[in-house]
Amino acid sequence: MRVAETCIPAMTPVTLITGFLGSGKTTLLKQLLDDPALSDTAVLINEFGEVGLDHHLLERLDETMVLLQSGCLCCTIRGDLADALRDLLSRRECGLVPPFRRVVIESTGLADPFPVISTIKSDPVLRHHFKVANVITALDAVNGLRQLETYGESVRQAAIADVIVLTKTDIADAPDVVRLTEAVRRLNPDAPMIPASDTLDANALLNGIAREQASGFHCDEPASAGNARSPHGSSIRSFVMTVETTIDWTTFGIWLTMLLNRHGDRILRVKGILNIEGEAFPVAIHGVQYLVHVPVHLTSWPSTDRRSHIVFIVDGIEPALIERSFVAFNGLGTSSPAVRQVEEA
Repeated sequence: MRVAETCIPAMTPVTLITGFLGSGKTTLLKQLLDDPALSDTAVLINEFGEVGLDHHLLERLDETMVLLQSGCLCCTIRGDLADALRDLLSRRECGLVPPFRRVVIESTGLADPFPVISTIKSDPVLRHHFKVANVITALDAVNGLRQLETYGESVRQAAIADVIVLTKTDIADAPDVVRLTEAVRRLNPDAPMIPASDTLDANALLNGIAREQASGFHCDEPASAGNARSPHGSSIRSFVMTVETTIDWTTFGIWLTMLLNRHGDRILRVKGILNIEGEAFPVAIHGVQYLVHVPVHLTSWPSTDRRSHIVFIVDGIEPALIERSFVAFNGLGTSSPAVRQVEEA
């Protein structure tokens, strides 16, 4: 691949593929890399020998880097992720590797996705060259429910996902798939769930297009997400806060910034559609722990409901705490009916 053949974007999108041990991440990665649209992709994995992509191997560039038959560049992460990304960036700028236009990172099965996202957002070099596209979580249809009930890592991987790919649906019992889907929906009410057996649009998945709906934001309807705490003590739950009045954008921004600064490690996700004072159409917000994406100004309302709906996925925080904070900060009064919290019993 010649440098002239690829237009390198100013901000290279990064997709994280995560999922618990045995969830089928590697199989999913192989499936995606078979798509010619991803021939200009750099893949970062923890140990190349464990991933089993050798049938794609075309050329070894050095002890940690190989060029795959598909045209993708595959690297082993043997140290810090930030170092690996900076090294890739440097090699691309010097013309020492194919001019990749996107990066895919496959995490270990026991990894919390947030540190990867945080690394890209906070590193002084990386944040000027890379942007997070989305998080794809592979979820095992056979063992996924047990893993969600047992391992906090699995819960966090599902809760933080932009897209969930259900693997092994061909060998799973249909009732088990239904129960797993219901459990995931209590954790993550609106992430698209796609069977791996379907024909996957790799380009859409890796660039975050799959999570968009006609409104431009996937959380169109408020959902009663319920209590996702498992019998093994996980304290992760989802809830929706509905605001009856219009919201002052400046005040809301200060409140959210302060909330995440204080509790960001326990707020896995916040997203919603806001009725902003003085705006004809809603504004969509989306944050992961301490990080908040650029707000999206929608061009229409998704329904006749003009109230603001904010979905929280939290770990160990009582919904009432967030509600009281919002009401007090926005001067709505402690007994104001302006905020309604929806939570399943």
